[in-house]
This record gives sequence, structure tokens and C-alpha cells, in this order.
Amino acid sequence: MSRTWSLDEVSKHNTTKSCWVIIKNKVYDVTEFLPEHPGGSSIILKYAGRDATAAYEPIHPPDALHKNLPAQKHLGTLDTQGAETLKKANEQRRKTKDEIRVEQAQKKKPPVSRILSVKEMEDVALRVLSFKAAAYYSTGADDEITLSENARAFSRFFFRPRVLRPISSVDPSTTILGFQSSLPIFVSGTGLAKLGHPLGEANITRGCGRTALIQMVSTYASLSASEVAAARLSPAQPLFFQLYKHADDARAAALLREIETLGYNAVFLTVDAPVAGNRERDVRAPFELEAQEREIEAEARGVAETEGLEGEPEMPDQGVDEDDGGTATPFLNITDHNMTFEKTIPWLRRNTKLPIVLKGIQCVEDAVLAAEAGVDGILLSNHGGRQLEYSPPPLEVLYQLRQQRPDVFDKLEVYVDGGVRRGTDVLKALCLGAKAVGLGRAFLYAQSAYGEAGVVQVARIMQREIVLGMRLLGVTSVSELRPELVERIDWQPSLPRAKL
Repeated sequence: MSRTWSLDEVSKHNTTKSCWVIIKNKVYDVTEFLPEHPGGSSIILKYAGRDATAAYEPIHPPDALHKNLPAQKHLGTLDTQGAETLKKANEQRRKTKDEIRVEQAQKKKPPVSRILSVKEMEDVALRVLSFKAAAYYSTGADDEITLSENARAFSRFFFRPRVLRPISSVDPSTTILGFQSSLPIFVSGTGLAKLGHPLGEANITRGCGRTALIQMVSTYASLSASEVAAARLSPAQPLFFQLYKHADDARAAALLREIETLGYNAVFLTVDAPVAGNRERDVRAPFELEAQEREIEAEARGVAETEGLEGEPEMPDQGVDEDDGGTATPFLNITDHNMTFEKTIPWLRRNTKLPIVLKGIQCVEDAVLAAEAGVDGILLSNHGGRQLEYSPPPLEVLYQLRQQRPDVFDKLEVYVDGGVRRGTDVLKALCLGAKAVGLGRAFLYAQSAYGEAGVVQVARIMQREIVLGMRLLGVTSVSELRPELVERIDWQPSLPRAKL
């Protein structure tokens, strides 16, 4: 039966045999959940008998406990004295060096109306994001060569503009899986938006509603699928769902039923992330944060060297255990590692009536297999350069598909994401046959820096650049964007060095 608990009572349950945690002043018994936790038991045990709110909230939807923990394990609430004690402790906690840096950067950021490009939005976001969030959002695999090449690939395609064409009226709108979009772009799925802004994915949902764009919502969003659906400006606003299929078919099927009931309009099955890539910047971030705090502690004590300091610096955990391989690893530990074209696509067809798109196709051969499997679309993507290092830039795969198997474009819709920074990037992809182009980090950075207003600003930037590019190409609708308007060059243009 639910009751109130004191901090002292909760603190006694701090072992693997009896593990309780406090989240938003509510007490939970997570003992039986320890061996099931995707990230391992050690992450939870760090907070055994203590308040875990700061670590839990940024990376879990609010309904996660209700879905994964039996009602009898919801033990009750913290008593008034305990809640007040936690509140005072949080207010009196010494701010970390990184928190101070973020506060100062927030005060110096320019008005959102002065952001003129996606790159400028990214630069501002990386200054105002916490060190950990910035590392997670921006990291690529290994040496981040694929991350860099995703963007550089667009520089290998130049336009062949046509002149003396009437361009006074330009319409950049299109349809994606039959759903209207004001621009030939969509928000590609990203996770854990609350790491960047307390409202998380809801900022993107409302921004898309205001600009008539379509948002793809990740299974591992920091808001639940129902919360994102509730944030729509109208029930008719389209939403796509990025599915990381659970290894348990029954749980995966239940999720599909839920998103259909909530009014989602398509399923994008993630096929390029059966395990997490080697994202070293993300893994290294907690160590670097700890080093920063040790340096501050040493300065405060007047010690030149950090070795031999007593105790640990007091700093808030940011939801990542140093031993778990990175922020995404716990989530991907529970995905289906044995999906196949022959088994998984028919299973999806049996469990949903929604259109099915495969997200993460990286070669022509798999694009052909997807078409033969009868899916409705494919998203050429290497997960933003976060998975296999030296996986090909999606734009190059698109070009190869156009050259080798143009018939695939007649059988399904083809999308591309990764490395898109400009409206001209979008136009190049459309010329080569893409139906639409996904932008993930651009909108994630935008909502992190400016909330909903940032999302709207990126949409406006892309609209201006796409319409201007269409006019200068001599076209007035996306249907006029044809392969003959671009050519792949065999020389490498001189480009500014990317800041990663």
C-alpha cells in the first residue's frame, strides 16, 4: 500500500538485495529490475537509497516507470521533511565548471532572428549545451571520418543551372508517403532531446506544426510517444515513428499497436544500429568532466597537482555510467540483433497497417532487397556517421542507386539524411531522385538553443535557401528537379575545415 517514507528509511535500501530510488519525490523498489536494466545494474546502484531524479529525467520518458515497473513496486512518496531536505541540498549544491560555462553562454547567445544558417545554429547550440549533451549529440564513430564525409559528399556534386526560365512563382512543397509537407525535408529521428532543453521533443513537434513539416519520433525519445502526439497543434499533424525493434516480439508488437492508436502515420524501422557504434567522444565525456572538476577542486585547495585529492568532486550525474560504452548503448542492448528481410518485414506487415520504411540502407544491393520485400520507402543513412566508420556517405549511395538501379525509384520512395547543412544540399539529393531529405542534428541543435522558436527558424532558413536555389536552377516545383541538373565532379573543391 502506498505510504510516505523518510530519507533515512529509503537510504537503508542500498544494495542489490534491496534497492530503492527516489525520483521526483516518489519512492520506487527497483530491486527486481536490476538484472533487466539495459544499461546494467551498476547505473542504478549508483543511486541506491538516494535521489536519482537528475540522472533519470533527461533520458527517460515520464511514463517509463509505469510501463516497466509493476504497480506494487511504486512504494509511495517522500515525506515533507525529506522532500524539503532534497530541495535545499539541490539549491545549495556547488555549480560545476560546466554549468557555469553554460549559464554564461546562454546570456551571450544572439537573438534567434539573427541566426542565418544551419551551421550558425549548430555553433550556438554547441556553446550553450552541457559538455555531456554536446558530446552525445555531435559524436561520430571512431575517428569521425564518416561524420565529416557525410557533409563533404555534397561538395562533389555541382549544379547545371538552366536560365531564361520563368521563376516568379515557386512551390517547394511535396508529399512524403502521401502526407503533405511544406518543404521536401523532414525531421529525422533523434533521441534524448531533453538533454538539450527541458521540453525536449515537444519543441520539435510544435515547431513542425507551425511550419507544416513532418517529425520522425524515436523509440528512444526523452518524451513518450503519447506525450509527443499530445504536443501536436492538431490531430491531423503527421508524425512518423522511428522503431528500434525490441528483441521481444510481443513488446515490439505492443508498441506498434500503441503508436497506431496515437495516430502516428508511418513506421521507420532502424536497420543500421543493432549495436551502438564506437562513439569515443560520448564515452570520454564523463572522464573529461571529472577532470575539469578535479582541477577546480585543486585550485580551491591551492594544490598544483590533482593527484592525492581526498574525496570526489560534487557534480551532478548526467545519465551516463562510465562503464556502459556511451549514452546510447543501454538502449541498443535490448534491440533485436537477428532481424532479416525474410523474417522481419513480414512480421511488421502482420503487426501494423502503417507504411513501412527501412531507415539505414547503405548500399545498392540492400536497396534492391528492400524493394523486393515490398516496403514503402527506404532512408539512405549511416546514422549520422555514428555507427560503422567508413560507411559510405548517403548521397554517394543515392548516386550509385541512380546509376545502377534507377528502377528502384519507381517501386518505393527514397529518402536520404546525413550531413545536410544547406538548401542546396537538399536540392542535389532531390535531383538525384530522393523524395525528401531528413535533417536530424539541425533540429536537435535548434531546439536545444532556442526551443520551439529555434525549430521554426531552421525551417525558415531551409525554406529561404531551397526556394532561392530552385529559382537559380530555373525550376518552380520539386517535380522539375532532375538528374541532368547535377553532375558529379572528379576534382575536390577547396572547403573550409569542418569544426567537429
